[in-house]
Amino acid sequence: MDNYTYNSLVLQLEGLKVTEKSVVPVFIFFFVSYLFIMFANVGIVVLIGIEKSLHQPMYILFCSLPINDIIGNTIMVPRLLRDILVPPSERLISYNECVVQAFCTHMFGTTSHTILMIMAFDRYVAICNPLRYTTIMSGKMLIKLTVSAWGVACVLVGILLGLTIRLNRCRTMITNPFCDNASLFKLSCESVFINNVYGLTFTVVLFTSSIGGVALTYTKITAVCLTSNNKSLNTKALKTCSTHLSVYMIMLLSGILIIALHRFPQLSDYRKLSAILFHIIPGSLNPIIYGVQSKEIRKFLSNVCRSKQKVFP
Repeated sequence: MDNYTYNSLVLQLEGLKVTEKSVVPVFIFFFVSYLFIMFANVGIVVLIGIEKSLHQPMYILFCSLPINDIIGNTIMVPRLLRDILVPPSERLISYNECVVQAFCTHMFGTTSHTILMIMAFDRYVAICNPLRYTTIMSGKMLIKLTVSAWGVACVLVGILLGLTIRLNRCRTMITNPFCDNASLFKLSCESVFINNVYGLTFTVVLFTSSIGGVALTYTKITAVCLTSNNKSLNTKALKTCSTHLSVYMIMLLSGILIIALHRFPQLSDYRKLSAILFHIIPGSLNPIIYGVQSKEIRKFLSNVCRSKQKVFP
């Protein structure tokens, strides 16, 4: 289908290269992973919404993370499951649907960074300025931080895709399991110099801001903990920060792996798989990590289990 028509409104996804023997186990793995992601993340959002003890800035800010995981995986995994079951020649997608998928895919990755940055700021205020925490992290501040996390990502990704949409297309093969910006601008026979420059700048700015912001925040938190003799403060800081840092490192390492594999064309199949796992692994682990570490969430779930045991002894 490659080079079939000019500015075609129908594109073909290359998808994953799965052998006939592997189709069923691969499908089951992704299907079960998606069900778990939806169940765990929707459960976390509902839990934070109905449990008054969780109506705290930390959990309200964290709520954006499972919402992002739900959207990011929903836009990618169901389509992937469908393509696994059909022959490569039937893996067709409309151009408009492909653009929407690419936008949501990049929003997922970008928003993961911005959300974790504002959560790092929340931890910094809670540990370094505990007496002013309630004043600083007011309702207005929570709204501003949440809107900023999603708004900045939307603007950056909007420009990224806008530069790609302007290009004319002379190819129709998306060499990826799902649509993303790089796959879309590679369909063009025009110069993509501006796209490459902005894409590189976008990546550098995002990673520099993310890594720099989190590193600076945790450096100050560490300094406060080392100079403080308050064991209760240090214990609380260790628990909440280790949770946030674990989630951040999983997301960061997954993203770096994809970027690194782009440098090795012979490992394209591994790159495709890592791009899928970038959605699935954080989406699966985030609710588990926060559920295990959070005293409030554990307490609520424990109370639910006890009440069920009383009803069904």
